[in-house]
Amino acid sequence: MSHSHSHSHSHTYADRKHPEFVVLDIGGDRGALIVHTDPDLHGTEVEISPSTDDTTRTHKEVLERAANGRPDFTAVFESLQTGTYTLWVNDVARARQVAIAGGEITRLDWRS
Repeated sequence: MSHSHSHSHSHTYADRKHPEFVVLDIGGDRGALIVHTDPDLHGTEVEISPSTDDTTRTHKEVLERAANGRPDFTAVFESLQTGTYTLWVNDVARARQVAIAGGEITRLDWRS
């Protein structure tokens, strides 16, 4: 016995695992930021703004990647101007005065 049915699925970029490498554009006055999170933030947009201007924001989604064969949920800001930043989740400041240095990778660990 077989049957057919239709249902709609809404898929987002975050739904799949992301095994591909992330290319960081760092050097000179550009650095990068990697935010490690718990799985419950998977698919959440983490916004970033210069510390001097809370209204000018860009964002990255928390994606599932692999690190040493294990799931790693990260938001990767691959190229940021040297300076300090505020990170936002659901319009609430989660971290302030996050320093980005040219040619360096800053890491934040938000895991429990």
